[in-house]
Amino acid sequence: MADFKKNLALLEAACKNPRAQMDKYLAQGKKVVGCFAPYAPAELVHASGMIPMGLWGGQTELKLAKSYLPAFACPIMQANMEFGLNGTYEGMSAVLIPAMCDTLRCMTQNWRFGVPQIQMVPIVYPQNRQSSASIDYLISEFEQVLVVLATSTGQMMKERLLCETIELYNAHNAVMREFAAIANKHLDVITPVVRHTIIKSAHFYEKSEHLAIMRELISGLNELPEYDFKGKRVLLTGITCEPDELLSILSENEIAVVGDDLAHESRQYRTDTPLTGGGGLKRLAMQWKNRSGCSLIHELGKPRGAMLANLCRETGADGVINCLMKFCDPEEYDLPYLEQDLRDAGFPCMTLEVDPLNTSYEQARTRLQSFAELL
Repeated sequence: MADFKKNLALLEAACKNPRAQMDKYLAQGKKVVGCFAPYAPAELVHASGMIPMGLWGGQTELKLAKSYLPAFACPIMQANMEFGLNGTYEGMSAVLIPAMCDTLRCMTQNWRFGVPQIQMVPIVYPQNRQSSASIDYLISEFEQVLVVLATSTGQMMKERLLCETIELYNAHNAVMREFAAIANKHLDVITPVVRHTIIKSAHFYEKSEHLAIMRELISGLNELPEYDFKGKRVLLTGITCEPDELLSILSENEIAVVGDDLAHESRQYRTDTPLTGGGGLKRLAMQWKNRSGCSLIHELGKPRGAMLANLCRETGADGVINCLMKFCDPEEYDLPYLEQDLRDAGFPCMTLEVDPLNTSYEQARTRLQSFAELL
């Protein structure tokens, strides 16, 4: 139990103060590259000898960002822009921005002119993934990213290092999936806030370092007796479910999170990169082709609802909370299909608007109380 608490404290500290975590790496002489949500190619950064650090916004008062983004822009991007303009990200060598939606496409140009001291590296993922040309196209995008990163490191990335990075990231994916399964046996200590913190912390650590902490943390969990949780169990889906005050309302109503399909959390870790099939860049492109069940990825048939229904059966979840990011068009487009598929499968679904910049949660508290009574 002592080791579990020690490792949890490390991960909590990184989540509460990512800037201190970045300063630690900078003090070690390492370069840090910010990775915008949700699918920046962090493996390329790591294989180039730098530290990829996730940029998923945060709570802040918007002042400077209002000159660049409209009030109806994604709250994550508004916060990222504010942090870039006010100096919070000072010291980063570059930021990677995947142009996955309209707001992210705008962010590439807003960042270029608003934060010129931190180099912006755009990347466009192909949405017609059935075409064989999509692999070649994405490889060319990766190559352009590497050329820009080389201006910071002074040398081009080596293929051997990319192959090692792919193996490391796959191992990290596996340990995060293992944690998600084991956590459900210990819902007394793995509260919704704790679960979120542990998974979120991966965005602020070098992967081998986080992998070692997670293995120790899982070992500590395995030493604890299994807990028979008597409350309700839910899955979370969407982009993110923040801040912690929102997750605390679940605990207030004796609701546990037993699985998720959040872009901020488990979506990052459910698709490994193939270990065969070509060079490192081609296999990274194949990983993108293999991803599924995300509103930001074009798919015929909208399989996300059926996928969540299956996950409910696997985890014993009583229902699903759809964490609908405020002003997120791709998530809103998926909503009717998602809710219908879950209703057809017999699982109640509640859609809760999420705004990470919000500071008032009484409306959410009332709605979650009502949902808990229906489960």
